[in-house]
This record gives sequence, C-alpha cells and structure tokens, in this order.
Amino acid sequence: MLGRKRRTGRSRNGPCEQAAGAGVLKDLNILLGITGGIAAYKAVDLASKLTAAGAGVRTVMTASACQLVGPKSFEAVTGAPVFTSLWSEPGPPTQGHQMSHIALADWAQIVVVAPATADIIAKVANGICDELLSTVLCTCWAAPTLLAPAMNTRMWENPATQRNIETLRARGVRMVGPCAGRLACGTEGLGRMAEPQEILAAIEEMADNRPKA
Repeated sequence: MLGRKRRTGRSRNGPCEQAAGAGVLKDLNILLGITGGIAAYKAVDLASKLTAAGAGVRTVMTASACQLVGPKSFEAVTGAPVFTSLWSEPGPPTQGHQMSHIALADWAQIVVVAPATADIIAKVANGICDELLSTVLCTCWAAPTLLAPAMNTRMWENPATQRNIETLRARGVRMVGPCAGRLACGTEGLGRMAEPQEILAAIEEMADNRPKA
C-alpha cells in the first residue's frame, strides 16, 4: 500500500503568510483610518493581520464608522486605544501624554484608510478638516498613504470623485481597489472594498519600498 505523501510546499494560508508579513511590517507604525462604509467590519480583520505581522497599529474612526462597528473591536485586536473625536481622547495606554492629531501624525510611518468613502476622499483631496480623521490626514499629508475606496458604483463613477482620485494619485497617494461585485445596496458593480489580504499585500509593498534609515 502506498504511503501518504508528505506535503513539502508552503500553504497559501496560515503561519507562512504571517511570517512573510512580519518581515517588512515588524515594529512599523501604521495609522489605520476607518470611515462609514459598510465594509468597515472587514477592517477589523485587516487590523488583526497588521498586528499579527508585528506592526504597531493606532486606529482613528469617524462617527459614521462607529455606527457600523464598535471601537472595542479594534482595541481588542490591536491592544491599543482607538481615537474617535477631536474633543475627547481615549484613556491609557498611550505613549506619554495622550495623543493629539499632531502626535498621531508624527507617530505614523504609513497611513491606511479602509474603507475610504467618497466623503473622506473628497476631504483629503481638498484639504477639508472637520473631524479627527480628516484633520489627521491633512496633517500627515507627506506620509506614505494607501486608500481602499468603497462606495456605490454611481458614487465611484461621479466625475467629482474621479477628479478627487486623480488629484490624490498625482500627490503620490496609492489606491487599492475598488473591486467589482455585489454591493451593500444589492446591485452589482464597481465599488467593493478590496479584501483585507489584498490591502495587506499593498501595505507590505509600501513598507518594503520605504527608504531605509
């Protein structure tokens, strides 16, 4: 009787993926912005993957995002406080004095917004600062930034949205997605947020291409 063949190749999932991410993301400070797209729940998985890869993650959520997923979910997977308002700060643990939007911007080495709604894209493109996340993004405009757009197809195809996207790309902001598929409204089209693993791969590429100290 033939014996079972031993599997010698690497699995596409599991420990080998974590090890691959850990090499470039270990000890990297990543600011994760969450906006009020229905895909916000997927960002919890992204935050977990980033933390497992060794990155330090600080999460900033808009008020709309907090209506879709609780800040405690991000605190649980990152082990760090979540920032939700310009006017109130989370309690300990923080680094020294409680972080302001300036301190968050100074701390971040890579900035990621997932999901990135049409609203936050417009704010970043036009320098609008009317809540914590848009203010932080305006402050750390020079940091390597990745947006994962997510919205209805008609919103994505709106000429104003496309103009804002081109403005940000011209400034060096990187985009991942959106993808085609079934949207939250029940229609099919372009506008789904990229999956967390795809966003993670884009972050790893950005980290790998950062100037070495």
